[in-house]
Amino acid sequence: MSDKTPSPDILHDLVAAALKAGADAAEAVSAHRASLSVGVRNAELEEVEREEARDLGLRVFIGRRQATVSASDLSDATRARLVERAVAMARLAPEDPYAGLAPQDRLAQGPHADLDLFDPSERTAEALEAAAAEAEAAALGVAGVSKSEGGHASWSASEWRLVTSHGFDGRHQGSAFSLGVGVIAEKDGAMERGGESRATRHLSDLPGAAEIGLKAGERAVARVGPRKIASTTAPVIFENRIATQVLSPLLGAISGPAIARGSSFLKDKLGQRVLPAGVDMIDDPFRLRGLGSTPFDDEGVAVERREIVRDGVLTTWLLNSAAAAQLGLASTGHASRGLAGPSGVSTHNLHLAPGENDKAGLMAEAGSGLLITSMFGPSLNGNTGDWSAGVSGFWFEDGELAYPVSEVTVAGNLIDLYARLVRGSDLEFRGSFNSPSLMFDAVAIAGK
Repeated sequence: MSDKTPSPDILHDLVAAALKAGADAAEAVSAHRASLSVGVRNAELEEVEREEARDLGLRVFIGRRQATVSASDLSDATRARLVERAVAMARLAPEDPYAGLAPQDRLAQGPHADLDLFDPSERTAEALEAAAAEAEAAALGVAGVSKSEGGHASWSASEWRLVTSHGFDGRHQGSAFSLGVGVIAEKDGAMERGGESRATRHLSDLPGAAEIGLKAGERAVARVGPRKIASTTAPVIFENRIATQVLSPLLGAISGPAIARGSSFLKDKLGQRVLPAGVDMIDDPFRLRGLGSTPFDDEGVAVERREIVRDGVLTTWLLNSAAAAQLGLASTGHASRGLAGPSGVSTHNLHLAPGENDKAGLMAEAGSGLLITSMFGPSLNGNTGDWSAGVSGFWFEDGELAYPVSEVTVAGNLIDLYARLVRGSDLEFRGSFNSPSLMFDAVAIAGK
């Protein structure tokens, strides 16, 4: 798809024009995305969406003032207006003492490693429709499944390029293939939803449609007839598919902007134990075919494999250049941005290293408790770490599933919960953030 992408000269010319117009520094970004998605319901084609987008973004600096603009029209006239508007906006912007390009000595140096993120295969609408229909049929074939919420399949490819006035010029491209289905199971008038979806960089890594559909159907059937349970305190296990939702507040709490604002329940925990001894949380931007892999961050800063938590100890904040400058530190290569606006912060391929027991082993160790398979409406006090979430799943007794449950809330303080975390062995790399199943003892459960 590189032949359809704005030529390198457009970005260099955009930066040069911004400097000529009065900017002290500038960076230009181009993004090209092509995608095709198909949805089916009851074996009938429901929707087809095709996207082809090419966009430009420009950020300029005048002293410590900055402004960003973006456009999808790549004509000479539009680019000229883009530069004029950005420079005019920067002159009127308030001063930000930490605004600026990434330090030159932190920039990634080429050539960049090939992370095998791009599969040139393009699925036709007919192939996507067939895959979605096959997944739906497999789900509907599970005894107890009564209705389809639809099958969906998609293909996409994207390319991102960044050019700066202090010499950085880098690009990366990637592809994604996805397939999923949702269904409803029914028993004695009670209905429950279930679904399964997967996304991969390469088409060959995508699970088969029949496998995805079978899992969706089985998941829906297993949830039919949930009970309400009385409020109690008991062990709780978060299934690996959703366990990252318990860990994600940790990432927000160690992001540089939150630390700089002082609004984090982990603001005093750098270099201290935040997870149990022996537990590692690893961020690896170089994992081959990883959904979060990248050769550099969105400011052009070099990235590296990091043990964000090593042996339970928090080793670093997640920093972009602005947050690093504010804290008197160096960027950790975690800048994340779109075409417009200053950078935020995000991880790359993050995972919690697995433990020794699988999910069944955790249930056997706990004896009885709550296995959580879905979560909604989490609430967090970012300053204290007090957390709660609505959940559903299964009550288990003597290490075995007993019956499905719903309309339950679990709550606790994350600092205390993280200190009691027990990892399962069932780590799967399904996305850019992955975790094995997680068990916590003595969790407050609010039921009927």
